[in-house]
Amino acid sequence: MNEKKTGAGLRFWILVWGLGLIGQLVWNIENQWFNTFVYAKIAKDPTIISWMVAVSAFATTVSTFLFGTLSDRRGRRKPFVALGYILWGIFTILFGTTEFITAGRSADTAKLLVLAATAVVLADALMSFFGSMGNDAGFNAWLNDNMNDRNRSAIGAALATQPILGTIVGVVVGGMLIGKSDNYMLLFVVEGGLAIVFGLLAFFFMKDVPGLKPNRQGSFSRQLLSGFDFKALGKRKELLWVFLVVCVYFIGFNVYYPHVGNYMIYYLGFSPDSIGLIQGIALLLGMLSVIPASMLLNRNKFVPAAALAVLLSLVGVGMLGLVGRPEKVDPSTILNWNLLIAMFFFGCGYIMFMQVSSVWMKQLFPEEAKGQFEGFRIVFFVLIPWVVSPFIANPIIKRNGQILDQDGLPAYLPTHVLFLISTALILLTLLPLFFAARHRRARLEAES
Repeated sequence: MNEKKTGAGLRFWILVWGLGLIGQLVWNIENQWFNTFVYAKIAKDPTIISWMVAVSAFATTVSTFLFGTLSDRRGRRKPFVALGYILWGIFTILFGTTEFITAGRSADTAKLLVLAATAVVLADALMSFFGSMGNDAGFNAWLNDNMNDRNRSAIGAALATQPILGTIVGVVVGGMLIGKSDNYMLLFVVEGGLAIVFGLLAFFFMKDVPGLKPNRQGSFSRQLLSGFDFKALGKRKELLWVFLVVCVYFIGFNVYYPHVGNYMIYYLGFSPDSIGLIQGIALLLGMLSVIPASMLLNRNKFVPAAALAVLLSLVGVGMLGLVGRPEKVDPSTILNWNLLIAMFFFGCGYIMFMQVSSVWMKQLFPEEAKGQFEGFRIVFFVLIPWVVSPFIANPIIKRNGQILDQDGLPAYLPTHVLFLISTALILLTLLPLFFAARHRRARLEAES
């Protein structure tokens, strides 16, 4: 097989890793630093974060279906990747300017906070909309086009490790850029600028897979709405149950993960640069799980690998709930072994889960509508978890972490209780995994 068929060329892998990593870096800003930005610059209120998460999830879903359908109809991915990344970077930088709304607080503090909260929610939604155009509808569909038997394992490893590498680099470098002076604007300018640069590189160097043809099914609106026809997904039982596995796992994940930064800074007392190093060290070691996960995938042991990933996540998140308390940590040093070990187990489980679920679902996507099925992925991976999770997390935080801020207004800190609830939710992942395993076994028996 030649280079174009295998997807093994140097330029291909540079784009896979370059676009993948910068995408994860910018997503890390949204998942980690946007939330601490809100607490540092706007208000210590999880309701703002809840609105950000829910509205951006809706924007992400609409964008993925819209541009996924458009890219299928045009038979091209490159323009959506390039333009999406460029606009993604621009709106990431613009998000940071919302801090100037509250720079001159006066007697109308409450009104300023409402204005600032509205601005960050809308800015986050725009950033997510164009991020999904470039990354979800464009880059991920492009990876699907290029995936084959010879590169499937390598692409799966890339998809699994890139979120962790993005998290490691994002939290470590992000924490260093922010520093003790809360210089969030510098972080947004640097990483937004990188997204713009890689969007330009995609424009000049990316190539669509040979043989990719336009897929037009009636009018654009008819084809777009057909993407929401869950009857088509219902016919693919195994894929549907894999989507449900991902959905349940990330409901539990998103109950605590958007609040990890604020939990470590404002509840445990660490500085932004310290939490970056703590998370970075633990997750870097957790990347070792890629090796056994790849071995299991190469032997088609998807179900045992997924079950192991869930159990490792349970151990890590459960430990954070038990030992991650102010009286059990020392914020003056990064060598808090209880936190490091807990995050190591969480990192192993998360990496394995991303690797297994990404390869499992993508190999079940239909050849003729990969862009639209990326939309289904976003519904279960982003929309449902990001909308449901805040309704679980928000009341927990408000019930267990209420304080008064410097202006005498109520403020709410995420506590260890959040992780205990998440542990129970992650355990529920084993239920849809049981049914996914049954359908996988039935499919393999039919094929043999």
